[in-house]
Amino acid sequence: MSHDASHPAHLAHHFDSPEQQNQSSSLGMWLFLAQEVMFFGGLFVAYAVYRFKYADAFAVASGHLSLFWGAVNTVVLICSSLTMALAVRCGQLGDKRGIIRYVVATMILASVFLGIKGLEYAHKYEDQLVPGPQFEYVPDFDSYSVPVTAETADPNFAGHVQLFYSFYFVMTGLHALHMVIGLGLMVWLIVKAAKNHFSSEYYTPVEMTGLYWHFVDIVWIFLFPLVYLVWRH
Repeated sequence: MSHDASHPAHLAHHFDSPEQQNQSSSLGMWLFLAQEVMFFGGLFVAYAVYRFKYADAFAVASGHLSLFWGAVNTVVLICSSLTMALAVRCGQLGDKRGIIRYVVATMILASVFLGIKGLEYAHKYEDQLVPGPQFEYVPDFDSYSVPVTAETADPNFAGHVQLFYSFYFVMTGLHALHMVIGLGLMVWLIVKAAKNHFSSEYYTPVEMTGLYWHFVDIVWIFLFPLVYLVWRH
């Protein structure tokens, strides 16, 4: 079917104009992000409650995390937000090659993040710090610069440490899952850009993917201090 100037090829049949389509897409994405905020927000609140209740155990458990690699991943994600923003800018300018170039750069940075996170998970598995039947934790309080109270003598102290790692793996794992989904969206963007589906008049998918990716990055900005810096005063 041919399309005239009054009905561009990218305009879905149930929209009256490109502006209406773009506004609907934006509204849908913001509503989606709002429920994502509630989803992660619930996890953060639950973590904060147990962090307050079992402060010493959470502090000691956090000491097993690598602050260096957590900081490196934070820098990597911030850089990926920059490259994604540049991809959106290229979409506004109708620069197909620029979209592909910066989306690929974002994918590389995302892969670096996931690779580092995979190494961290592997180290926790080797140290038997993955919650479950194989979990084994022997506290060595002299190794950590945190206050030690009577709670450390609690026979459930190791269980509280396991609770910290339960939150750690669930929250960082869900964050990583969102990143994998983002990588899938970027592959789709590259295919569409290569087929000249985007122009300065139509780059909504690039912009919406950019919003999603910035949200993923913001979630990590909250995760990093919550789980990596909890034992440092």
